[in-house]
Amino acid sequence: MAPKPSLNEQQQQAVEHIGSPLLVLAGAGTGKTRVITEKIAWLIRKAKVDAKNIAAITFTNKAAREMKQRASDILSSDEAKGLTVSTFHTLGLTIIRKEYKHLGYKAGFTIFDAQDSSTIIKELTFSEAVADNDDGSENDDDIRWIISRWKNDFVSIDKAFEIATTAHEVRAAKLYRSYQRQLKAYNAIDFDDLILLPLQLFKEKPEVLKEWQNKFRFLLVDEYQDTNVCQYELVKLLTGLRKELTVVGDDDQSIYAWRGAKPENIAQLQTDYPNLKVVKLEQNYRSTSLILESANALIANNDHLFEKKLWSSLGEGEKIRIIPCKSADHEVETVIGEIMKYNFRDKAKYQDMAILYRSNYQSRLFERYLRSNNIAYKLSGGTSFFERAEVKDILAYLRLIVNTSDDAAFLRVINTPKRSIGASTLEKLGNYANERQISLFAASQEMGFAQRVSGKAAALVQSFIFWLNDLIVSSHESKPHALVERIVTEIAYEDWLKNICSSDKQAEQRMANVYEIIDWTRRLYEDGEGKETIAEIIAHMCLMDLLERNQEEEEDNAISLMTMHTAKGLEFPYVFLIGIEEEILPHANSMEEDGLDEERRLAYVGITRAKQHLTITYANVRNKYGEKISCEPSRFLEELPEQNCEWADRVVVSPEQMQATSQSYIANLQAMLED
Repeated sequence: MAPKPSLNEQQQQAVEHIGSPLLVLAGAGTGKTRVITEKIAWLIRKAKVDAKNIAAITFTNKAAREMKQRASDILSSDEAKGLTVSTFHTLGLTIIRKEYKHLGYKAGFTIFDAQDSSTIIKELTFSEAVADNDDGSENDDDIRWIISRWKNDFVSIDKAFEIATTAHEVRAAKLYRSYQRQLKAYNAIDFDDLILLPLQLFKEKPEVLKEWQNKFRFLLVDEYQDTNVCQYELVKLLTGLRKELTVVGDDDQSIYAWRGAKPENIAQLQTDYPNLKVVKLEQNYRSTSLILESANALIANNDHLFEKKLWSSLGEGEKIRIIPCKSADHEVETVIGEIMKYNFRDKAKYQDMAILYRSNYQSRLFERYLRSNNIAYKLSGGTSFFERAEVKDILAYLRLIVNTSDDAAFLRVINTPKRSIGASTLEKLGNYANERQISLFAASQEMGFAQRVSGKAAALVQSFIFWLNDLIVSSHESKPHALVERIVTEIAYEDWLKNICSSDKQAEQRMANVYEIIDWTRRLYEDGEGKETIAEIIAHMCLMDLLERNQEEEEDNAISLMTMHTAKGLEFPYVFLIGIEEEILPHANSMEEDGLDEERRLAYVGITRAKQHLTITYANVRNKYGEKISCEPSRFLEELPEQNCEWADRVVVSPEQMQATSQSYIANLQAMLED
């Protein structure tokens, strides 16, 4: 294996700087992950910092795994022992696990996903509507997003009431209060709480904060432009007076404001850390010069606190091709024609190509045409492994065994598969539990409940509870994967799938996901690393996206279809940006100044995914609600340097060029026939 090229001057500065906070302003493709991993190694080897006192934090499981792998490639296992490389949410879970008593939780707490949260909020919305003699017409999802935004912005329940200016926001504040009480009663937390609770704990318990500050003496944070208020404050508290903080970010790639990210957090660093050192990484190791010059020109239309200009030593490269298309169908045919041309003429592999778009719905037409042309593709951002019904069923059993106060899990499994326990029985159980202010599991074992239902219904519930209690006892003695196998076998889950699925093949596919849970549980148990009990394994699973992990494995020769948001951090030799029109990119809902700036950053991210070939398309006409509507090319196209672009409708092809193309096709065809 060839040795890696040495770090450039700016990268080396970033690696060796200690003694004050550091902002590494890292443009797209400038080697920021390498800087972080090299700095970890430098701290351990040169600065003699113990690995257990270093934490590197990023945003996705995939990025954390990559960073951990790169660090292990540089360091020996002894050198890396105790090193923390994790996502913000995994770090939060680690803190909560250790400090749950300070937070008023019991061991074995449950992490609720978005669906669990929506279920609770829906029930609370209905209850509040009945109490207020309302029609209950509130949008549950909208309420959930408001509560999530408040949590990300570190807005307490009291503060939510203060800032609520509309009747809808006042209702949301009431539900926020009820929702948090309900979570506590279930001994559960939601995804946002993984950051919020550690932050609240550190602010209320300085002695606990001091312990964690002593543990993490050096903090390195990636993708800093994506931090929300809670994450920023958490980092600020953990760094303490020592302020040994390195953050890596790029305000030009801040594209997640809709989920609470605050790009202004980069600017805030200068206020909070007056002695902040700034190192700019501007040498791009990914793209050709014309692509980078175009990206620079586009993003220059946004305001910047720190100016930077990407450059490349990879040569000028080809001009960006911009292709106007008559319609959406013509756009698809054009792009697929270009793909087939690159594949045939240049022998380019499909796996080196990506079709990027603003919104998920734009992929549907492309999928249909790719299938009809027998071109393999992979769609990123589809249904998560954990959103599949069979996966949620089995994990709900495990959640309930770990935390019997988890009412959402109880309700999911009590009739999965069917146990003839009717809705009336469950309604009476819920009412009784509410009156007694205890969990459904606890209520189902009390004489008071048994007296409210028929003898047959009480017997059916008691049979389920007896079996569940036996599993709980077994969970302390059995290996976790053996426990999962026992549950799947004893509920005859495979037979149930065969009964409810439309075909044996569908049942087989769904059962394969169940077997994957068993195998994954076994692997986690055998790997150890703090995942040796069913409670630890369930907590871990709630944070992992198995689908994302599987996609890291060797892929077939397939074209990637994904949104520009999903493509962030990736790169491809051939990139097609499609639907680059007004009201698509920029999006119709983002035409105000701040929204327009973020849409421009999104276009910038799309452009900088391309290594050598970039093609941009738009349609002049699209169908919308059954009507043909005229479309305008995106304003962002006019912000690209004219000399760097080649517009298909403005190019005159000479007879010599046509002859050269024909000869290239003939040569390739002959080579293929000879093979």
